[in-house]
Amino acid sequence: MEPFIAMKIAILGAGAIGQLLAHQLATAGSKPVLLVKANQVEVDTPFVIEQQDGRKLRHFESYCVTDAQLPEVELVIVTLKAYQVTAALMAWLPKLPKQCHILLLHNGIGTHLELASRLAHHGLSLGTTSQAALKITPHTIKQTGTGITQFGHYCGTPISDELQQLLLTAIPDSCQVEHILTALWHKLAINAVINPLTAIEDIPNGALAAEKYQYTISAILAELMQVAELEGIELDGQFIAGRVKQVIELTADNYSSMHQDVAFQRPTEIDYINGYLVKRAQAHGIQLFHNQQLWQQIQQLSQH
Repeated sequence: MEPFIAMKIAILGAGAIGQLLAHQLATAGSKPVLLVKANQVEVDTPFVIEQQDGRKLRHFESYCVTDAQLPEVELVIVTLKAYQVTAALMAWLPKLPKQCHILLLHNGIGTHLELASRLAHHGLSLGTTSQAALKITPHTIKQTGTGITQFGHYCGTPISDELQQLLLTAIPDSCQVEHILTALWHKLAINAVINPLTAIEDIPNGALAAEKYQYTISAILAELMQVAELEGIELDGQFIAGRVKQVIELTADNYSSMHQDVAFQRPTEIDYINGYLVKRAQAHGIQLFHNQQLWQQIQQLSQH
């Protein structure tokens, strides 16, 4: 593990997933730092993770990066909400070294298009994870789900072999994939169905297995497949439909993140899910009736 310790990895986003990754990196011998405002965390308070079996592990102290340390950062993992990513990263970017690599690891899709032309010297990777965690207190999280984490190169200088190996070692069930956009579209299909429908209908995920939702689910996915083809993304429609059904069944008792955001009047990531599909469709000169409708309905719910 010794070669990993000197590596400086920063995490932008001290939410549940950001803290989960920090615990995993700390376990692998790294000392992850958090890119946060000075008043967001108590520096002397250790971060605690409660595992799914109820065991509590204290893995790392509250390492909050200072301006003097920023030139040493080699990788920034961005785990913010999609709508926060561009503004937050652009605020930190001038302080980061030119060789620093950026890994976007958040729900939704589209921030890579907003950022690619602005990153100049910085390499950009994209990722998606099925891991799940719940933030109990500002310094305590509970891991609520395991799953695969995929990441891959998007543009600029590729991530170094050393950093890649550290991520693969630290994050359980992680892998580097050649076609990362395809992986993101797989996740997009799941989110485009489950998130808006559960929020609009005020139901848990499993309720979407009912017959009355099957036409709408099929229509959402048909539009997604149409845009994917125009974007040059190769997807298997039958596999996608089966995967969406599987996730509905596996998370039957769960309430989606968008359902919770709407319920608690928080901003949603709809612009980077169904909204992204609509905008990409418009770029190709077509309209998406069902995804446009969902986008507008969530926007209306979020304003009330």
